[in-house]
Amino acid sequence: MKGWSLRSRLFVLIVLPLILVASFAAFARYVLAERMSQRLYDDTLLAVALTISRDVVLSEGDVLTEQLLDALTKALGDPVYYRIEGPESRFVTGYSDAPERPIDAEVQSGIPYFYDSTSLGLPVRVVTLREFIAEPQFGGWVTVDVWQTVNQREALSLELLAQAIILMAIVIVSAALLVWFGINIGLRPLLELREAVALRSPDDLGPIRRAVPKEVRNLVTAMNSLFARLSDAFALRDAFISDAAHQLRNPIAAIQAQAEAATTAPTEEELRSRVAELAETARRTGRLTQQLLSMEKAHGRNATGNWRAFDLRDLVEEVATSFAEKVLRRDISVSFQVLGNARSVKGDPVMIREAIENLLDNASRYGCPNGGDVDLEIDFAAQDVAIRVTDSGPGIPEEARDRVFDRFFRLNDDASGGCGLGLAIVRQVAEAHGGTAQVVPLANGSAMEIRIPHE
Repeated sequence: MKGWSLRSRLFVLIVLPLILVASFAAFARYVLAERMSQRLYDDTLLAVALTISRDVVLSEGDVLTEQLLDALTKALGDPVYYRIEGPESRFVTGYSDAPERPIDAEVQSGIPYFYDSTSLGLPVRVVTLREFIAEPQFGGWVTVDVWQTVNQREALSLELLAQAIILMAIVIVSAALLVWFGINIGLRPLLELREAVALRSPDDLGPIRRAVPKEVRNLVTAMNSLFARLSDAFALRDAFISDAAHQLRNPIAAIQAQAEAATTAPTEEELRSRVAELAETARRTGRLTQQLLSMEKAHGRNATGNWRAFDLRDLVEEVATSFAEKVLRRDISVSFQVLGNARSVKGDPVMIREAIENLLDNASRYGCPNGGDVDLEIDFAAQDVAIRVTDSGPGIPEEARDRVFDRFFRLNDDASGGCGLGLAIVRQVAEAHGGTAQVVPLANGSAMEIRIPHE
């Protein structure tokens, strides 16, 4: 049924068992009706046998009259034949060629014995009676055989079968029509829901408020939840694009202005100065675009498909070593220590590395712009692991601690070259791993910390 519509599936799943049940019912009805007609014909044949035996006894062995045989034939629909034997199997009257009885036949007194046989090449139904008659002409046991062709019986059986088939066909067709209309009526709310969703504009992500059957309420609830998440995601995307465009507009305008100014420099010394400013602005713009790409990469790798178990201690130590070599000439000292028993962490090592690099870069830019100390610490606790970066800088005002992780937020417009995206990336990576990012209050300097669960 792959590719079938829901309407067709329901119709087949309902009507097909109905056809099977109806076919069984038609066969059962035919069998029961055939047995009943067989019993009725046998009773009639028995009554004919009793009538013939009494008539022959009263007529003292004479053959039945033609009028009586014609009347019996008209009443039964098939020719009737008979044979009467007296004591010692002496032929009395009737037809000499009687159907052969079964070998194991036991005819008891007063009990009719029915069996199927053939006579003159035709199938017949036979009844045999054995009675003791106290009459001078017979004077003993008398056996009466009466048989009849079964053409009428077979015709009646075929008629009963045809009636059963026609009746069941009418029932099935009627039920199929009722089921089809019932399915269409039952699925009407789903069709209306489909039309309502199809008529929506691409920008309409509001919840579906249409009344639906309780069987599809969970589906509508899931769709509304999806619409809400999509709406939030689109809002974040639009806000991010707007902020990014705003942040890129000023540096690009500055690059253009500085490039134009460089072309009109009156002296070589002034030209070098203006080109240096142009290079610094281009460097900042390049870092901004790199951070924007990192932000988008962190958003795109939120799925757990990139997760694996890895040694966090080795990763952090590698990042710390690389960072220490890079800032050594800026008179910044870097320390690294591990607390607790190191354990493996399950997550995306690429994005965790990105988050740690941003924490260190933020500490060196804002905490140690003119040199200082940066401490990197890993604390393996019972439930999670904390990665903490501390600097010896001026610290973060208390009123700004909740905002430093917002996109494009900076404490001041200094010349550090920051773009306000580093800590936003840190928080996004931490939350993607089921953790948190926060500012740790210190008396001197500042500390940024992320916590993520470990295995």
